[in-house]
Amino acid sequence: MARAKQGSHWSFQKLPSESSNSGKLNPITVTSYSYTPRTDQSFTHSPATMTTVTVTTRAQILRHTAAFTSSVLSQSELRRRLIATLLRDTPLSDQKHLNLAADTLESAISFSSPPTRSSSLSLAEKLLLPLPDFPLSSLLLSLIHALRSRPTESAVSLLRIFHSNNNASLARSEIAPALYECLFSLHLFPVFRWFDDQRTRILSSSRNDDDYIYSVTSEEYSVLLPCAKVLSKMSEEQAAKLREVEREYEDVLNQNCMVLAEYFKEVLVNENGDAAVVSPPSLVLKSAAEDGHGGGEIRKEEMMQMNVLENGRYNNPIWSEREASIEFLSPSTSSRSSQAPFYPQRVLSRILKPQKASKTWTTPVYLNSTADTDFSLDESLLSSSSDSEAENDEEKDKTVALLEPRQSQIKEQMPTIFKQSRGSPDYPMADLDTPLHGIGKHAHPKDFVCPITSYIFDDPVTLETGQTYERKAIEEWFNRGNLTCPITRQKLQNTQLPKTNYVLKRLIASWKDRNPHLVPPSYEIPYEETEEAVKLTIPSTSPNSVITQATVDGMMSELRCAINNLYMSEVLQESEMAVLQIEKFWRGVNVGVDIHSMLSKPAIINGFMEILFNSVEPQVLQASVFLLAEMGSRDNAVIKTLTRVDSDVECIMALFKNGLTEAVVLLYLLNPSTVNLAEMAIVESLITVFNKKEEDLVKMCLKPKTAAVLLLARIIGGSEEIISSSVVNTLFSEKAIGTIVGSLGANLAKERIAAVEILLRCMEEDGTSRNNIADKAELTPLLETLIGATDGDRFKIIQFFSELVKLNRRTFNEQILHIIKEEGPFSTMHTLLIYLQTALQDQCPVMAGLLLQLDLLVEPRKMSIYREEAMDTLISCLRNADFPVTQLAAADTVISLQGSFDFSGNPLTREVLLKRAGIEKSSRSLVQVNQISNFSPEIDITPEEEKAADDWERRIASVLVSHEFGTLFEALADGMKSRNPELRSACFISATWLIYMLTILPDTGIQVAARACLLKQFIAKLNSTKDVEDRILSMLALNSFLHFSDGLGDLTSYTKDIIKGLRELKRSCPLATKMLKVLVEENESKADIWIHTQLIKEDCSENGEVLSVICFKDKFFSGHTDGTIKVWTLKDNLFYLLQEIQEHTKAVTNLVILESDDRLYSGSLDRTAKVWSIGKAAIHCVQVHDMKDQIHNLVVTNSLACFIPQGTGVKVQSLNGESKLLNSSKYVKCLAHVHGKLYCGCHDSSVQEIHLATGTVNTIQSGYKRLLGKANPIHALQIHGELVYAAGSNLDGSAIKIWNNSNYSMVGSLQTGSDVRAMAVSSELIYLGCKGGTLEIWDKKKHNRVDTLQMGTNCRVNCMALDGNGEVLVIGTSDGQIQAWGMN
Repeated sequence: MARAKQGSHWSFQKLPSESSNSGKLNPITVTSYSYTPRTDQSFTHSPATMTTVTVTTRAQILRHTAAFTSSVLSQSELRRRLIATLLRDTPLSDQKHLNLAADTLESAISFSSPPTRSSSLSLAEKLLLPLPDFPLSSLLLSLIHALRSRPTESAVSLLRIFHSNNNASLARSEIAPALYECLFSLHLFPVFRWFDDQRTRILSSSRNDDDYIYSVTSEEYSVLLPCAKVLSKMSEEQAAKLREVEREYEDVLNQNCMVLAEYFKEVLVNENGDAAVVSPPSLVLKSAAEDGHGGGEIRKEEMMQMNVLENGRYNNPIWSEREASIEFLSPSTSSRSSQAPFYPQRVLSRILKPQKASKTWTTPVYLNSTADTDFSLDESLLSSSSDSEAENDEEKDKTVALLEPRQSQIKEQMPTIFKQSRGSPDYPMADLDTPLHGIGKHAHPKDFVCPITSYIFDDPVTLETGQTYERKAIEEWFNRGNLTCPITRQKLQNTQLPKTNYVLKRLIASWKDRNPHLVPPSYEIPYEETEEAVKLTIPSTSPNSVITQATVDGMMSELRCAINNLYMSEVLQESEMAVLQIEKFWRGVNVGVDIHSMLSKPAIINGFMEILFNSVEPQVLQASVFLLAEMGSRDNAVIKTLTRVDSDVECIMALFKNGLTEAVVLLYLLNPSTVNLAEMAIVESLITVFNKKEEDLVKMCLKPKTAAVLLLARIIGGSEEIISSSVVNTLFSEKAIGTIVGSLGANLAKERIAAVEILLRCMEEDGTSRNNIADKAELTPLLETLIGATDGDRFKIIQFFSELVKLNRRTFNEQILHIIKEEGPFSTMHTLLIYLQTALQDQCPVMAGLLLQLDLLVEPRKMSIYREEAMDTLISCLRNADFPVTQLAAADTVISLQGSFDFSGNPLTREVLLKRAGIEKSSRSLVQVNQISNFSPEIDITPEEEKAADDWERRIASVLVSHEFGTLFEALADGMKSRNPELRSACFISATWLIYMLTILPDTGIQVAARACLLKQFIAKLNSTKDVEDRILSMLALNSFLHFSDGLGDLTSYTKDIIKGLRELKRSCPLATKMLKVLVEENESKADIWIHTQLIKEDCSENGEVLSVICFKDKFFSGHTDGTIKVWTLKDNLFYLLQEIQEHTKAVTNLVILESDDRLYSGSLDRTAKVWSIGKAAIHCVQVHDMKDQIHNLVVTNSLACFIPQGTGVKVQSLNGESKLLNSSKYVKCLAHVHGKLYCGCHDSSVQEIHLATGTVNTIQSGYKRLLGKANPIHALQIHGELVYAAGSNLDGSAIKIWNNSNYSMVGSLQTGSDVRAMAVSSELIYLGCKGGTLEIWDKKKHNRVDTLQMGTNCRVNCMALDGNGEVLVIGTSDGQIQAWGMN
């Protein structure tokens, strides 16, 4: 019979069986296989080398190297790990350049633009080329060449990693283990065989085949192998030889990797692309003579394999036994999987079942029903050669074939289900039924004892040197700075501890079960000792007790057999079947057998964990998780056993993430830290549990959905803000909020509490979810939970209720409040009252606020114990300066009681008050104030909603202000003085709202108390704060005081302080103007109100007279007789000259600003009008108009320029150059324009109104004839509203006459004897600039003089202008002075 491996270079021939000379071995048939070279491969031996002619083509090399580079380029995490690993072996002087090159490569990978990527790759290549051939530089160059589509160069650079003797080991174990397996290992088979020969000869010197053997029998084939030996049987000399062989083996591998790398490079650079042109390399081997066996016959070639860890690093083979796993061959056996590696692999110690030679392999009865049960063992390649130490000294050469791998399908699926336990070399132990060599009956087996602590292992871990230590002991060894193995003193490549050695741990547990008298008292007794206790629970009082006892005995026997198979069987199927049987017993037992006590021992728990690590059967995994969860829910010791090893928890997490939904229950019981939960990124997996149907899941001690909710709450509540926010956003994106809301009605109280925690965080993250939660929430179960909850959980529920009633519809809020009030098992209000009296300080405001809202669902009664307690608590918290957080919470609660919320649940009290003050939009909020009623602008407000909102605001305000005669105002006044800005702001908003509500509520004497507490506070706020909205709210509060009885009298004494702030706000808020009118009308002494102070005085006499001044925003402009225009700004009571420009050749008589396009127009006696563009700090001329006449006064509209010429009339000139003369019969002195009408003040004291569109002239004031040849002109005209102010002569005793421009009737006059030359009018005052350097100030409404100011010189006031706020008056005089006066 012949068998060939497809796709490989090996074939095997079945040889005739050899009969043994030993009588003991005659019945056993030994099958041996001989290696037969194929046509493309052969081996040549030499004393120290062996040549392989295995052919590797250029295409194969490129395919494997390209696969490696593609994998690295596609996985950023792998790329970073490889770079960091190689960087450690790079000299410090070159690390900077390599880091820069690596960063440049990362940038190139991230770029999507081909030119940008190519440029970055070129830069990275230039950085690397000057450097020596470090492994890292070779790797980076390989990746760069791969990105630039240079496969050959990429492969050559990559192979350089294997060139160095120091780096070859690192390359094959950590950097490119897959590449090593695919390219190198095929050529190194003779090296593997050589090493195995050396190790076999060392071990065979003490082998005794009479002790124990492994017997495996099938219908057609039989195999006999020596059993595993324990470490205690090995002499010191043997151990030393094995260590020496191991070191030599590593050196040989490194040298051959270098040789093969050079060979692959030659194949790649061969132009013909034919691998046959390049001679195969000679492999370096130790000669047989040097090994002490010179002259011996070279044995037949045999294939050997050793296990490789997941990360690609070798288990140290010095501590693995010669024996390996065996698989059964039958005529139907399929070919080997192509995935089998060609280098030596270690086998697990649990693979074989040791037995006496006289015994046969027996199978439990309950497994016999399965006809196709596969007893094949773990994958291995075995070659055995040993000397008989019994009757015959003749050497027997026994070779065993390469056999089929056990369950190749399972092997392929296993990586997707779980990660195998790494770093735990199998610890071969003798059969525990027989005492160990060198160990007495009353001694512990020395292989079970940690060499550091001298105690039996509790958590054994095996290092890469093969030595095993207690985890805590070796951790302490490493923590002290040691980097070597304590026994062998070998330097360790990795000091990160591997996972627990479960094989050794299981053997120790089994030994403890069999030797309880040797177990220290602190350890638990094996499970068998619990059987007596189990039997005590069996009932025996009925007549059928004998039958019952027999049934129980039978069950106990089967259960013991299943438990034994679970943690003792070396066949995975047996252990899996045992799990299913134990689950059946657990679910079906009804005779009082305490199965839990039999299963909860550490050895059994470890058996279940082994199943979770190795099984791929969903039903078995499900059953294991079910049993562990059931036991863990009853016994915390089970949880402690599971959490003792981190890898156990990680395995359960991995199973859950890979689809084992029931594992979430066990994961919850294990109570992993929130950090671990967050790092494992299981949120998406938890959410998928919500989508599972309950009937599709196993019925467990806890519903998987419940466990998922509890874990989510733990993650959200215990993680950092950014992680918690990310989890909540995931819930939103996955639309899982509805499921969480459904948990509010769960049967389990802790699930309801967990749902409350999650939903509170959701509302905090996105307030708009509040409406969806309120629609679906079932509140009655929460009210039941409120009764027996802990203080912390109780507050979470109350906080949830408080947040839930912040909806944007008042009717919805009241519906929820009614449910909370009426649907609890007991009186909710009474429950809250009791809790409020014992609650913590920071919880009281929220509880008091909710209790107060429940009490006010109906019209407030005269007395209510609930209301009184809630109000006392709120005011007490507001005054408690020792707890600032409590103070702020109380102030926020008062604000929220107003009842207006936006769609996100944020209070709108501030916006509502601004709307009431006349502000249409809040600068702090995107909410349009004019759309605020009490609800979101997207919702249509019904009259019912408006009425409900108004009624609520009235009820709540009435209770707040009337409690103990307004003591709340005192607390708010104190809060407004706090150093905490948030507290000040909250108290300010609350106080403003309640003061406003006092104007709506009936006066019960509270107004006096409110005014006494808060009046001065609001006046100070009005004048001191820089926030315009806060000033407006202060003004609203002061306006409310005006509506109090006797409120106006109280404010009159503060008129000076109030008017200043009101005048600054009159342009921002119409309410300021109304208040100014009220306050000014009631104040008899205007001089006390209107106080003017000279701010600055500038001498511009070198430019002549100041003929014109005008203000615009934060600048003002002056025109002078020498044609100069100056630009000024006033800052900190100082003039700053920004620009001085002289483009007119004669005097600038007038300056006009057209605000619609921010242009300045200047008229001059040089017969030109110029247009200037106004910049931030300067003006520049953009247009010049030739007016063909001198300009004595100028007004400008959007399309026309009107000016007074040298002669009679008024010239009107369009911008296109057309002109006409109006009012040609009059000599016009001054002009004013408004709404398409031109007003002319003439030399004969007449005033005309001209319609520019029609040219119609109407006379407002008739002129006078010249007296004694002296003219009496109108020197100034001002239009303010519907009134025309004309400043002329005082022949009739009134120099200023005021006319109504609608009916041309005179409505008033100012009796002054001064010669008025200029005039300015504000909203309250009239300013008259007179000849002689005086400035008169008149009350605009009462027409009486308020004050007279002196300019300081005997000059003439030529011009005046007010700034936009009417607070600064700028004056230009005939002696070249510019003065600014401010109003205080």
